[in-house]
Amino acid sequence: MLVAKIAVSAATYWIDRPYDYLVPETLADRAKPGMRVYVPFSRGNRRSEGIILALGDHSEYEQLKPIELLLDEEPVLDEEQIKLALFMRERFFCTVYDAVKAILPAGLWFTDEGEKRVHDKTVEMVRLAIAPEDAAGIAAQKRMRAKQQANLLELLCSFPALPVRELLQHSGAKRQSLKALINEQLVELYSQEVYRRPDVHIGETAPLPLLNAEQQKAFDGISALTSKGEAGAALLFGVTGSGKTSVYIHLIAEELKRGRSAILLVPEIALTPQMLHTFSSHFGNEVAVLHSSLSTGERYDEWKRVRAGKARLVIGTRSAVFAPCRSLGLVIIDEEQEETYKSENTPRYNARDIAKYRCARAKCLLVLGSATPDIVSRYAAQTGRYAYFRLDTRYNEKQLPAVQIVDMKRELRNGNGGSISSFLREEIAQNIERGEQSILFINRRGAHKLVSCGDCGYTYRCPRCSVSLTYHSANNRLICHYCAYSRRVDESCPDCGGTLKYIGVGTQMVETELHELFPQIEIMRMDTDIVTPAGSHEALFARFREENIPVMVGTQMVTKGLNFENVTLVGVISADQSLYAGDYRAGERSFSLITQVVGRSGRGQKPGRAVIQTFTPENETIQQAARQDYDAFFASELSLRRLQNSPPFRDILTLTASGLDERLVVQTCRYARERLAQLLGAETELLGPTPMAVVRVNNRFRYRVIVNGKNNAATRAALSQTVCECNTDKRFRGVSVYADNDPMD
Repeated sequence: MLVAKIAVSAATYWIDRPYDYLVPETLADRAKPGMRVYVPFSRGNRRSEGIILALGDHSEYEQLKPIELLLDEEPVLDEEQIKLALFMRERFFCTVYDAVKAILPAGLWFTDEGEKRVHDKTVEMVRLAIAPEDAAGIAAQKRMRAKQQANLLELLCSFPALPVRELLQHSGAKRQSLKALINEQLVELYSQEVYRRPDVHIGETAPLPLLNAEQQKAFDGISALTSKGEAGAALLFGVTGSGKTSVYIHLIAEELKRGRSAILLVPEIALTPQMLHTFSSHFGNEVAVLHSSLSTGERYDEWKRVRAGKARLVIGTRSAVFAPCRSLGLVIIDEEQEETYKSENTPRYNARDIAKYRCARAKCLLVLGSATPDIVSRYAAQTGRYAYFRLDTRYNEKQLPAVQIVDMKRELRNGNGGSISSFLREEIAQNIERGEQSILFINRRGAHKLVSCGDCGYTYRCPRCSVSLTYHSANNRLICHYCAYSRRVDESCPDCGGTLKYIGVGTQMVETELHELFPQIEIMRMDTDIVTPAGSHEALFARFREENIPVMVGTQMVTKGLNFENVTLVGVISADQSLYAGDYRAGERSFSLITQVVGRSGRGQKPGRAVIQTFTPENETIQQAARQDYDAFFASELSLRRLQNSPPFRDILTLTASGLDERLVVQTCRYARERLAQLLGAETELLGPTPMAVVRVNNRFRYRVIVNGKNNAATRAALSQTVCECNTDKRFRGVSVYADNDPMD
């Protein structure tokens, strides 16, 4: 008897476990771990997808249901990937099948009708069925009476094979002539698989970039670690413009020479084309790209190229950490502090944790790079858990931008109620006159944060979420940025008929102000209202560079990784915006954003300047960001974290409940806190129930219990047990409960 341990897709988290199924004799010789199957599940024997985790010859159950159908010819997961899925189940509070779906590309999955979402792309090819010299002789004989057939044969004599369309196009022949040759068995048709690939510029392979003394020292140190063949981690700190990418290129080249593969993660899709162009110029077709803006077919085919060993360097965003690389030798996470590496949907994994696991299993090195490292990572370097390397100067030995802090309270007193200070206005004007470019950063899209009545105080709020609606001037609509509810704005207050006031600014309002101040120039805006289609960000960045557009206004997508040599001025419109959020990361987030965007200035031969606008110019974090002084920020932030008992000194996990009935959601959280107190004891601090920053989203209320303690197996087991109990207790019907490690919201 052959028994399969199967993870079933229909199993919810609280009943998720490997289920025993009988492998029928007709399937016994083909069934392997890592293959997907159809199995009957639950009392109704509803057909469900599953994946074989292991095979054995016995089961503790006497009667087993049989596997109905094998869905794959070969395993889609290898042994290491199965172990990774099990690790994710234990670490990130998800089902095994949720983990499998994160690991595999969408193109491998099936529709509800059982059809594959994406099929392999093939091209009809033609080749000679006889020897080339014989074909040449026949072509000469056919020249007078069948000229097109002769052309076809002569062209095929020069190539092993050609696509049919290309052959007909270059020979000028018709399809009938080709059919005649097939009937005479002089040529034959066959199908050849081709890969759908994103646009990649691959010309002549460029030599590796030269390293300066500081880069060489960092490379030598990290290279010594990679050559050991041991699991480890290194933090590469480098000021903006210090040339961390050049160090990455040399490290990757070394691993490829050793016959190993590498993964490079970037935080934003907008950065992928730039990185792809840089690395493909050195490594050509060895590069594969994986991110969510690719079509399903492109992503599936890139995954197949990696799995087949035809691409040994993978560049992509968060999900690229799952790339099925053979002989993994190096994982690099650029801008490692970015929150985009954390998934907000099930499974709620952090790419850093997955990378650590994969490096530990493959006995290779994880390199974390940043100008503003995560406080936890920097502390790990300080305490010796990570190796630590520094790049303290810019690659071209240019000075960091000169930074001016502008007090916006003084601007208000001087009668300037706009979002652009008089100082910044003059700086932009000078740049326009010199033909240099400027970038303005404000971390809010739309025109105004809210619309309110100046007479009665009425504010437009989302009927489904506990937030104000944001005004978008482009379409004269109020939009909720959480549930996408929208409505037109009234001409007067709908409550009292009073005059409406537009409060707060976003990218659209800044763009409007710039048009009023500088009507003669073009302004480019970069936010998610503009950048929606796949690849549109790449086209916009290319336009900004090639057409020398004077000013670009944008959100976070303009703050990191971009290299425009003619940008000599950066303006931070509202430095206070994220500084006073109710989150222990608020200071770190603000410091990183300001530092990163200031670093976009002066990366070429011309000196750079930056202007930081704030209502609190004396704030220590803003002062440190203006000086680009990460070491001072790290010291002060670490002291604050020690007082708060927050990471890196304690771990934070959460149990979140959401539902339509607010009272029932709070009740669920109270029960969860009491249960966790019983399971974890007095050593772990429990806080809550506490409402989330936005307590209601799409009519669902959200509360959570915060667990401040050690993220170890015992804590996770207690959270897992409590989640299962809350989701199965009939008293809490209608309430959804889930757990998370170190949440970002």
